[in-house]
Amino acid sequence: MFEILEKRQLNAQVTLMKIAAPFIAKKVKAGQFVIIRIDEKGERIPLTVEDFDRENGTVSIVFQAVGYSTRRLAALSVGDFISDIVGPLGQPTEFGTPKKAIVIGGGVGCAIAYPQAKALYNMGAQVTVIAGFRNKDIVILEEELKKVSSKTFITTDDGSYGEKGFVTDVLKRLLGEDTYDLVIAIGPIPMMKFVSLATKEFGVKTIVSLNPIMIDGTGMCGGCRVSVGGETKFACVDGPDFDGHLVDFDSLMLRNTGYKAEEEHACKMGGF
Repeated sequence: MFEILEKRQLNAQVTLMKIAAPFIAKKVKAGQFVIIRIDEKGERIPLTVEDFDRENGTVSIVFQAVGYSTRRLAALSVGDFISDIVGPLGQPTEFGTPKKAIVIGGGVGCAIAYPQAKALYNMGAQVTVIAGFRNKDIVILEEELKKVSSKTFITTDDGSYGEKGFVTDVLKRLLGEDTYDLVIAIGPIPMMKFVSLATKEFGVKTIVSLNPIMIDGTGMCGGCRVSVGGETKFACVDGPDFDGHLVDFDSLMLRNTGYKAEEEHACKMGGF
């Protein structure tokens, strides 16, 4: 059993939870994830570790309450317990030794962008963060991202906060003005696709973090398979990070919507 030590609502749908998990906190690295099960009958939910504290034995997760299980998770409070947390899973991000990097987060993907930016910042790299949202009301982790970057750009689709437009607008401007060793992008699949198309024009190494449908997290079920460079990869054991210039984003989008009707039915039956 894993106790919820802290709960913070980042916006109407996105929640941050700090959980006591000392063995995971001891080993987890940027880019890795955990799988959570609320109770013994619960669905397995893969979630990236947003932050961790090795000394105090805690890990933090950030999630959007959109499906039945994440809505159940969001209903828990400080002092409640989660039945199972397995991890760390997946491969840690292989940053190399970049001197100048751009880290891009889209919506709740900023929760994954944050540990990436933090790791690069602690390595001594010059980090620029671009965080994109639909509007001002759903902006999350702005202050946290500013602390681990030399420059932070916030974009909103409607212009209600920061710069009006998309993360790719800022990205193309930056790539045209300066030279960067690395771009990391995490967020909606279309965003990662167009970021990768933009960076390919400039020949900049690009890492994306993928979140396909996943069940066991150990490479056994094959549910999280993705096409990368014409080869089938499993996001849970080969990723979740991949070369953005090689990912087949179109097939990934189709796979991720495969159970939309079933998810909506589960929410309805569960009273959400």
